[in-house]
Amino acid sequence: MASVPQRDALPMPDGPLSGPDAWLGRDMQARQDWLEVFEDADIQELDAALRQFQASGRPLIELTPQTFPLPGLGERFRAARDDLLHGRGFTLFRGLPVEQYDIAETAAIYFGIGAYLGKPVSQNAKGHLLGHVIDMGRSTNDMTARTYQTNERQYYHADSCDIVGLLCLRKARQGGASTIVSSVQLYNEVLVREPELLPELFAPVCVDRRGEIPSGAKPWYEVPVFNWVGDKLTTYFIRRYIESAQRFDAVPALSEKRVAAYDLFEAIADEPGVHLSMAFEPGDIQFLHNHQILHDRTAFQDFDDPAARRHLLRLWLCPPGGRQLPQAYRQRWGSIEPGDRGGIVVEGAALKTPLIPE
Repeated sequence: MASVPQRDALPMPDGPLSGPDAWLGRDMQARQDWLEVFEDADIQELDAALRQFQASGRPLIELTPQTFPLPGLGERFRAARDDLLHGRGFTLFRGLPVEQYDIAETAAIYFGIGAYLGKPVSQNAKGHLLGHVIDMGRSTNDMTARTYQTNERQYYHADSCDIVGLLCLRKARQGGASTIVSSVQLYNEVLVREPELLPELFAPVCVDRRGEIPSGAKPWYEVPVFNWVGDKLTTYFIRRYIESAQRFDAVPALSEKRVAAYDLFEAIADEPGVHLSMAFEPGDIQFLHNHQILHDRTAFQDFDDPAARRHLLRLWLCPPGGRQLPQAYRQRWGSIEPGDRGGIVVEGAALKTPLIPE
């Protein structure tokens, strides 16, 4: 086994990493213990909680486990949260009958499930606690666009929160598959294949804010791809935004070695045996632990009818008991205190839960 090249004042593991968070896609595909199917009794419990919440007259932003009681499922969702934070880092719930509910009812059920995993945080400069992943006709060539607003491939990345959730309302006519990869296993693979490139992945790099700039902040922030803190490998990678940050004169140019490290990182993630691919069906709910899972979405072709087009709802969640994060994350997250961190906060933005994309 190759040893890890060390760099002064740059904490790195001293060898390969093991544990439930270091997995290969081919092994997970064979196991599928990450897939949980809602039974009739589960749907009845969710529906009862929905009706009780509706009867309260409260707005969606006030939904909590107390206002959305799940006496049976609540513990199941909390167990899923523990596995997200301390286990393999992902899970998929299948079988929510979204066709039986309108958008407000579906959003309430989704918010209710999410409440047992953590509190919602803002996903953009508009203060959206409920996000809509849908092609809005934008392009990543637009430096204010976010990739989820397009039909382009997203490429492997992490979001600015502890846990991200996606609920499929409608799938695309073709494409749009979700693929995920263990960033812990990516570290192991780089260590074996080209260990001399590892220090490049532990070095800070500038990332474009894409116009979502907090008061007094630069239009970019600096954070390493790999961060070794508290004996945990925490990963943050958005190559498109790393590359678009190069448009700023004050941002250092990427070296050939840094580019080679990113090329290798992405090439390994793209290998079929390394990542896990899953095709969303309506009613599927995927939850990921951003610090150990990177996610991608293939490009897609949509239906001509706007009412039939691919549409996912998204949650960014801050759970209690989250892991220790590096100080560099403060630039993006503001706070790194467990249970009170993450999201995109811009001065003057009011928190809201829009039921239609905006």
